[in-house]
Amino acid sequence: MTLRVYIVAGEPSGDALGARLLRALREGGPVEAAGVGGELMGAEGVASLFPQAETAVMGLFEVLPRARKLLRRMDETAADILRFRPDAVVTIDSGGFNKGLARRLIAAGSPAARIHYVAPMVWVWAPGRARRMARLFDHLMTLWPFEPALFEREGLPSTFVGHSLVEAEPGDGAAFRVRHAVAPESTLVSVLPGSRAGEARRLLPVFREVLERLSGDIPGLHLAVPTVGTVADRVRDAVSTWPWPAAVTLGEEDKQGAFAASRAALGASGTVALELALAGVPQITAYRLNPATALIGRFVIRRRRFCPVNILLDRPVVPELIQGACRPGPLAEALGPLLFDENARAAQLAAFRELAGELGGGARPSLRAAETVRRIVHETHLSSNR
Repeated sequence: MTLRVYIVAGEPSGDALGARLLRALREGGPVEAAGVGGELMGAEGVASLFPQAETAVMGLFEVLPRARKLLRRMDETAADILRFRPDAVVTIDSGGFNKGLARRLIAAGSPAARIHYVAPMVWVWAPGRARRMARLFDHLMTLWPFEPALFEREGLPSTFVGHSLVEAEPGDGAAFRVRHAVAPESTLVSVLPGSRAGEARRLLPVFREVLERLSGDIPGLHLAVPTVGTVADRVRDAVSTWPWPAAVTLGEEDKQGAFAASRAALGASGTVALELALAGVPQITAYRLNPATALIGRFVIRRRRFCPVNILLDRPVVPELIQGACRPGPLAEALGPLLFDENARAAQLAAFRELAGELGGGARPSLRAAETVRRIVHETHLSSNR
């Protein structure tokens, strides 16, 4: 029997999860897939219903100007799902968009199993979000082992599948240097300003000033700037005016190669922090929201850790410079030791070695996710035939 699955990944990190999930699903039998995604899901044969960049938005005041278009895209996606008639709809992260989509599918009477992949951070935001999720989805697949209990007590069946980032192929740093003309003696620093337009716009000027403060002490500074299609043009244009040689790249191979060749990294808060940690790259993480969004966040955020590495390890391993602290001076002070102090570097790297077991759970995460999707579809069909 051919499994029909519709995958909605609103951001590049979800695109990577969706692509790995598709490959794992095909190992278990024939699959017909459609959905919304980016270049990685496109490489797996899913032509996105619309450009993924249109949903890669975070923050109340960032979303408001695009609200009408986002609502229209929800309607279009729901209609496309009803036409496709999938066995399962797998929505990945992008909670605002995907919860709206789930409401539309429920209202339309879609029989497809609604499976959400990547739990919302209810330990940061109000726990009421878990109860709302339970009304919208049939099952939740989580990345971290402590999450299922948070949702199951609110009535949402959940499975810890692990983070498929642990499946990434190690990069070839030497080959990256050859491809991008980075001399062996040059110090390579990875710069990762985020996958959303607002992130890149706010962080790139700050990151440039950080590097200006440190560059005099860094022999042969060369930058690696792995990016994604949603912001590639903006990033490339900005970095082209910087005074250091820089390789702006797209694609998984070059990203992992850049990580393998880098001395340290300066990145936006998010999934990339986990990628860097798993690749063994000392790092700091930075973030700036729209000021009005940040002001509201001060009243609802329940924890002070934002970097996924620090949340998972429950201690401040990676320096986090968020909002008012996201300034060139403090960022340079945090990044400097990771470039020049071997003890500071070793302390981070030792902590990073703990992560693979936490994220993978001893099995291949994408395969566990695929098995969960097939199980939920089977259970949904059995229930509907009773």
